[in-house]
Amino acid sequence: MPRHLLTESEIHPAVRDVIANNNRDLVDEIRAAVASNDVVVVGMAMNPVPTKARKALTEAGIPFKYLEYGSYLSLWRRRNAIKMWTGWPTFPQIFVKGTFIGGHTDMVKLMNSGELQRMLGR
Repeated sequence: MPRHLLTESEIHPAVRDVIANNNRDLVDEIRAAVASNDVVVVGMAMNPVPTKARKALTEAGIPFKYLEYGSYLSLWRRRNAIKMWTGWPTFPQIFVKGTFIGGHTDMVKLMNSGELQRMLGR
């Protein structure tokens, strides 16, 4: 599944560091959480869908790490770095065993099919 991204040769050297380091701390924090937790849910305040995802995981007895970044009223520019990194346009963004699985609806489909449990070795 090739994703269209600019190659380094298509980016002027004067702006490469800006692109590479744009909100990198945020992405690094999420990468570290993904590396050390089986399930990570990345969300934002005031959005009911991350809450639904967390509730579904809790009801299924699946432990998870939740990271929240701002709300509809704050930190939207920083959240853009997350969207650009994953290529996913909405929240929550859910990772299982280091693999990005999409959002709440995608997670529920995997839960209903038993695939999520298989990914977790249950």
